[in-house]
Amino acid sequence: MEVLGIDIGGSGIKGAPVDVTAGKLAQERLRIPTPQPSKPEPVAEVVRQIVDHFAWSGPVGVTFPGVVRDGVVHTAANVHHSWIGVDASDLFGGACVLNDADAAGIAEMTFGEGRDRRGTVLMLTFGTGIGSALFTDGVLVPNTELGHLELRGKDAELRASDKAREDHELSWDKWAGRVEEYLRHVEMLFSPSLIVVGGGVSKKAHKWLPHVHIDTPIVPAALQNEAGIIGAAQMAASRAG
Repeated sequence: MEVLGIDIGGSGIKGAPVDVTAGKLAQERLRIPTPQPSKPEPVAEVVRQIVDHFAWSGPVGVTFPGVVRDGVVHTAANVHHSWIGVDASDLFGGACVLNDADAAGIAEMTFGEGRDRRGTVLMLTFGTGIGSALFTDGVLVPNTELGHLELRGKDAELRASDKAREDHELSWDKWAGRVEEYLRHVEMLFSPSLIVVGGGVSKKAHKWLPHVHIDTPIVPAALQNEAGIIGAAQMAASRAG
């Protein structure tokens, strides 16, 4: 079964049909820069462009970088604040909408590094912000948003996201020090058995992960930056029945 997955990020919106049985993209993904300012209607127009590009008429799953409950957006830290209160499912033509990191985590727990893992597994995505997906014995605790934990008096993602690395022109090892400080805080709170790191930096894990030293095993996401697309499609497929 193929389902269209679309992943909305702070800098880009990516989509592709997904083989939800194999957990792989069925066609080459399309990426379109996120409109600035990233208000609901311009973003919805990009989502429509991706749907039209693939001439799609079946189920669609869409991720959103914020808290989503029953299709309604409740936070919007890395997109325009006007998203708060918007019924994104309705805006996207009845699509299945969920938190972006939750989608990535669902995919990674099904097809990637979290597969068959028991205990507490934490997926963290480093991009424009820091997304999180928390699982206990494979069951998701939705909308955790651990990028907004306080670190040195500010949101952790303002210090340790990939955007913070770029904005402050940090070397990979300097940035890894900030990531390690953040991970030690998360480790203390949740005592996970495994941490999986995703987002764009997962493709470059060899540049920074060797500089991170924590007690918990930590691995790059097997699905890398495609995890959100795959997870969104998975959830849409499950709801389509």
